[in-house]
Amino acid sequence: MEVARYWRTTRQRYQLVGEVCPNCKGKIFPPRDVCPTCEKEAKTPFAFSGVGEVYSYSTVYQAAAGYEKATPYTVAMIRLAEGPLVSAQLTDIDDKDVAIGMPVEMVTRVLREDGDRGMLVYGYKFRPVMV
Repeated sequence: MEVARYWRTTRQRYQLVGEVCPNCKGKIFPPRDVCPTCEKEAKTPFAFSGVGEVYSYSTVYQAAAGYEKATPYTVAMIRLAEGPLVSAQLTDIDDKDVAIGMPVEMVTRVLREDGDRGMLVYGYKFRPVMV
């Protein structure tokens, strides 16, 4: 990933900033120019709470390039409290303890190391809600 592109996308990856549609009030993540529900223009920023629950999950044993060091790891579809589904890696939990409906919260963690340059790429992951 080029450094310029990395910095352009930091809001979505560190703060879960998406958009809210001014027409249908739908919450959109990641941000896009057009609401997927009503197909009207949507450019109003919206900061998601980062809280949700596991909707679905799978454990990855054969990782894509750049993620081999993390295997095995669990990837989940998270239903955010505000509605959208987000795909993210789970952290701070053993894959045997993951359950559908489990409450989770967003955390910022290292996703991978980018190539020979060694740039650490950070982003969001989800962990069980800390009580």
